[in-house]
This record gives sequence, C-alpha cells and structure tokens, in this order.
Amino acid sequence: MLDFGGAIEVFTTCPQSKEFPAADYLRHALEISHWSDEAGCAGMLIYTDNGIVDPWLVAQAVLKESRQLCPLVAVQPIYMHPYAAAKMVASLGFLHGRRVCLNMLAGGFRNDLLALGDETPHDDRYARTVEYSLIVRRLLETDKPIAFEGRYYKLQGLRMTPALPAGLLPGMLISGSSPAGRAAAAAIGATAVEYPKPPAELELQDDPPPPGVRRGVRVGLIARQDPEAAWRVAWSRFPQDRRGQLAHALAMQTSDSSWHGQLSELARRTALQGDTYWLWPFENYKTFCPYLVGSYEAVSDEVARYLRLGYTSFILDIPLEPADLETAGLVFRAALRKAGMAAPALLS
Repeated sequence: MLDFGGAIEVFTTCPQSKEFPAADYLRHALEISHWSDEAGCAGMLIYTDNGIVDPWLVAQAVLKESRQLCPLVAVQPIYMHPYAAAKMVASLGFLHGRRVCLNMLAGGFRNDLLALGDETPHDDRYARTVEYSLIVRRLLETDKPIAFEGRYYKLQGLRMTPALPAGLLPGMLISGSSPAGRAAAAAIGATAVEYPKPPAELELQDDPPPPGVRRGVRVGLIARQDPEAAWRVAWSRFPQDRRGQLAHALAMQTSDSSWHGQLSELARRTALQGDTYWLWPFENYKTFCPYLVGSYEAVSDEVARYLRLGYTSFILDIPLEPADLETAGLVFRAALRKAGMAAPALLS
C-alpha cells in the first residue's frame, strides 16, 4: 500500500515512551510497527532525547517483531561515540540480517544538551555531526581499518568487526531546515528533511538543498472523502490544550532549532482551519510537524505540489489506527498520478 517502487519512500513515527505507562509502551510501539510493516512503509522513525527510552533498544524489538520495516533510529552524537553507533548498526545487521536507517541529529532540546554539558553553537553542532556521520559511514563501508582526523574526532587504525553484511549500509537523514543543515546533508550524502512551509509559499520562495541531495518532509495527513469529516477527525484528535500551549511557549524560549522557529512563525500567519495546511497540533505541543487536512482531493493536491518541488521522502506522524495508513496510501497514489510520477504498477 505504501511501497511505491522507489518513486518515493514513506516512513511512519514510533510513539514516545513518556506517553504511556511502562507496562504498555512496548506493546503499543510494536503494534504501530506491525501496522507500518503490513502497510509496506519504508521504515519507522524512533525518537531520542533525555526523557525517553533508548531508541536502539526499541529498534532491536522492532526488528525482531517485523518482516521488512527499517527502524529509522535518531542518533544524538553527544550520547555515544561514532564507533558505538556504527557497532549498533553492524550488530543489528549481523543478528537480524536487516537494514537500519539513521536520523542524524545536530541539536535537540537545548536544556537536554546543557544538562549534558554541551554548549556547542548551532552551526558547529552540524559540523560535528558531519564528522560523526562520515566516521559511521566509513566504518560500515569497509572491513579494513580506517583513520580519521577532524576537529571533533580523531581515529587511527579503527576497524568494524563483525563487518556490516553486504547490502545493509544505512540510509541517513538529517534536518535540512537551515543552511547548515542543508550543507551537512550534502557533505554526508543524507536526505535533507524539512518541516515544510505550505506548498504555495515554497513555490514562490523555495530554498532547496544543494543539487543531488534527496529532499524529505515531516508531515501529518488527515483526509476523508468529505472535508468536514476530515476536520471533525482533526479537531477530535487535537483539541485545544492550554497546558500544551504553555509547553510550546516554553520550548520556543529554549530552542535554537531553525525548524521550530520557522513553524512557530508560520503558525502566527496561518488560519486555524479552512486551509489544508494546519499547525494547530504543533501549537498545542502535540506533535512536531504540520498537518494537511481536508478531502482526499485537496490533500493529494498539496502532496503533489511537494512532489513537484522535489520532495521524495515523507515521514508521517504517529498513526493512531491502521486506517491512517490506508488513508496515506490513497493520498500518495493520487498525488503521484497528479505529479506525473506514477509508474504503471502504482496505478493498479
């Protein structure tokens, strides 16, 4: 349903452990991984920060309980040496014969970084993540010893054993909402993932990554045949939350992430309802991405515009039921046809 033969790749998102009692979390995370696996998604993003369980442990469980789903593990350089991250990828490949993708982080919650003693400025964090990612990639590409000398890391004669099995080299994604992020994506060969502006704004003043860099977005989808039905679902899932609004305001004061500031500015300029592009869940601290809400026709129109702008990787928000992935399949198939990207196999 969401396997489009390489034309685009669609990821879902795993819930965070802080949203569930400990006894329920793993069961719920695996349930969503099963839905995503059955739907043919390319993978599932697994978050990391100081307040949730380790994403590598979740990834291990997902690999054990799924058939083809690729965990997209968020990697925070301040948490572990690049050799340790590469060892995780190689070990999971060795144990399961499966591929893992990496969502390379340069930032995170500012207070989390300060608690760890990391005061590295925004753009310098991207420079550090570039070195980190290059080391991980080089360790996994060869079974020979490697050397590396940079500003943040220095290695000599380091070798990955056991070597990563052939064909399992991880795909890499990184935030591409700032110039530093887009430059980092080009340097490490990663997909530059954005929290996108409305397509109409992007068409007027797009700031694409360097040529050759794959482009991705984080976005939620709520579509129904009747647009009013879609909005009823949207408002039932994301009602007003005063506590969430206060948390959002606090995050704005402590975050130096470009994407967070950009979405917050957009939220001040967009209507709460009526336009397909919707930031209300973000404003109420329920999610970190915009939503597209409306009829199948309207939502697929907007997705088609992203496709025409060159976006080919999509990270969807956390699905609440299997029908969310069925809806996404309908939207993406229609959007691919409208964008002139649908291969014959996708038209069936």
